[in-house]
Amino acid sequence: MADAARLICASGELREAGAGVRFDVALGGERVPAFAVRHAGRVVGYLNRCAHVAMELDWREGEFFDEQGRDLICSTHGAVYAAASGQCLGGPCDGKPLVRLQMQERDGGVYYLGVADG
Repeated sequence: MADAARLICASGELREAGAGVRFDVALGGERVPAFAVRHAGRVVGYLNRCAHVAMELDWREGEFFDEQGRDLICSTHGAVYAAASGQCLGGPCDGKPLVRLQMQERDGGVYYLGVADG
């Protein structure tokens, strides 16, 4: 069941393939780090943990994209994920995707709605 919509940041804080905004979500009774970024004009969000080993992805706070600004990359292990879907593209993630979050952009804000199904 999705949480009530929670404001994460103003829409303007997320620039195309730029720095992301970090926030925490409740999952399994604990607080888990998460992030939102803008890719291809859309806001996407994921839990901030590599599918290979549960380490945070960003190499510097809020920096999730590779040098080309195309894919998300784990700073610790080099696993590469498609920014639009969270699917593993290569590296030690061995085909496992990032955990996707339901995000919504409206009225000049970015909102977290819950963990996406499946």
